[in-house]
Amino acid sequence: MKLCAFADEASVDIKGQIAALKRNNFDYLEIRGVNGTNISKITVNEAKEVKKMLDDAGLAVWSMGSPLGKHHMERDFAPHIEDIKRVVELSYILEAKRIRMFSFHPVPDDDAATTKAKAFEHLDKLCSLVPEDIILCHENEKKIYAETPENCLEVHKAFPRIRAVFDPANFVQCGVDTLKAWEILKDYVEYVHIKDALADGTVVPAGMGIGNVPAILKMYKAQGGEVVTLEPHLQDFVGLSGLENGESVKTQNISYKNNDESFDAAASALKGILATI
Repeated sequence: MKLCAFADEASVDIKGQIAALKRNNFDYLEIRGVNGTNISKITVNEAKEVKKMLDDAGLAVWSMGSPLGKHHMERDFAPHIEDIKRVVELSYILEAKRIRMFSFHPVPDDDAATTKAKAFEHLDKLCSLVPEDIILCHENEKKIYAETPENCLEVHKAFPRIRAVFDPANFVQCGVDTLKAWEILKDYVEYVHIKDALADGTVVPAGMGIGNVPAILKMYKAQGGEVVTLEPHLQDFVGLSGLENGESVKTQNISYKNNDESFDAAASALKGILATI
């Protein structure tokens, strides 16, 4: 299995991220935070510098961990066009063939039909701005249109070019049985995010929650799946509040000395599972 990670959870600094990946024998980065700045906001020159550093370290970018599609449907789409174009431009510089994205936050008072129509309109615009040689990868996320496997399936059927990033913890936090979700979405999965959670939403190392991570990884591997991205969320890190819309993230009652230690603990849990499948 090829190992990838959101290494900004180990270090804000890209040098620290590289060190964390190398220390844990990971070959790929799902790039999200770069020296405290979201990947959608860094400059072309910064991207070129990061690419050289990764090349020198023998590492590659698997996917752009972008926030595309994480805005509210009632807002004008136009201001997000430049962000989309920037992420695409940077993906070519970093030689990332995938862009992680979402299916937008609904308007609270809209009914289901209106919400779906708005989500699909926004997704259609997003797709039109991303070249066909880049794979769009939709992550199931709480409080977006496709937070349930059924709505995810609607997205994949309506937009065949959009593949799935399967995140077990996010489904748990939405009250979804991850095994049922896998059966619904398995044919659309491009890769898996390694994050686990308890029934109350508390994030825990892989295999310690109810996300059925070992079983899902076994089925993913059996159908030819090769890449997983570690997303620990075991400790606060720069940018976490923005990812969660300002909401606090519940983590298990374990104290880590620093982000490097929590990252290494998450990596160890993942490797322990992979050794058994």
